[in-house]
Amino acid sequence: MHPFSLSSTEDPANAIAAHARDSQLAFIAGGTDLLGLMKDRATFPDRLLDINRLPGMAHIESRPDGALRIGALARMSDVAADLQVRQRFPVIAEGLLFAASGQLRNMASMGGNIMQRTRCAYFRDDDDAPCNKRRPGSGCSALHGINRNHAIFGWSEACVATHPSDVAVALAALDAFVIVRGMGGERSIPFTDFHRLPGSTPERDNVLERGDLIVAIEVPARPEGRASHYLKVRDRQSYEFALVSAAAAVATNGRQISSVRLAMGGVAHKPWRLSAAEAALRGVSLDDSDGLKSAIAKSFGHARPLAHNAFKVELAQRVALRALQTAGARA
Repeated sequence: MHPFSLSSTEDPANAIAAHARDSQLAFIAGGTDLLGLMKDRATFPDRLLDINRLPGMAHIESRPDGALRIGALARMSDVAADLQVRQRFPVIAEGLLFAASGQLRNMASMGGNIMQRTRCAYFRDDDDAPCNKRRPGSGCSALHGINRNHAIFGWSEACVATHPSDVAVALAALDAFVIVRGMGGERSIPFTDFHRLPGSTPERDNVLERGDLIVAIEVPARPEGRASHYLKVRDRQSYEFALVSAAAAVATNGRQISSVRLAMGGVAHKPWRLSAAEAALRGVSLDDSDGLKSAIAKSFGHARPLAHNAFKVELAQRVALRALQTAGARA
């Protein structure tokens, strides 16, 4: 592993200033992704700054209006076990419980989880295969290589990798916000804008800059929150990343859908909202399977499968339908 030094801080301002001025410094909390990246020789920080003792950043706050604020240092297992999270936003708890193992969930922070990097083998394996995330400008081996697990939406010639986080899909569906503090103060980033599509700069996974520190994730009160579900399809039952996953949240008038939120994982470089399907599903009965299928299909007209993952187009629609029907049964 690349040699590094480790220090810690209890002052957010000091942490932000240190990160802003030192391009070779990385924040570390749980370290469950960062240390793996360092072992894979995909990242080479010279200095790690332990931020676990920053004050007030591990709280889980359920507000009286139904909203939720999750501190960036809250552990995944604590959020998944929180009674208010389970009652108000079951899709979040389910997304967390589908992720990793119990031991890793005890270590991993919420801020770190949404920043984790792709599991594309060409990026993670230090075998000198071209990878624009690892070495910008070298090419994308997966584009014409082994791409069964890769994107069907939003990819570019520079990168076809997918984002690995489960809970990020749920947060995208719920129109959450990432609260970031930087040298210029604090700002709120809509979750759907936080992760980037690859374009010509796939080495940039999100919109954060040097000196930016995630302090919290805020989930607004939504009528669809309680009737929500996360469904993940993977090659094996546990400790595996999604082939395809879906987060669904729905509000109904009787059995008729009045509003719905749908997002998918395993299909793009970021959690992928099915906006066209959401619009088409309004007014459709949850008992009308053909109508639900037809509405969901409206988000797949622009899917661009690769040589080995065309099956994802049909699989993703089926997963979205099942997630929606399960969420609807909770309405």
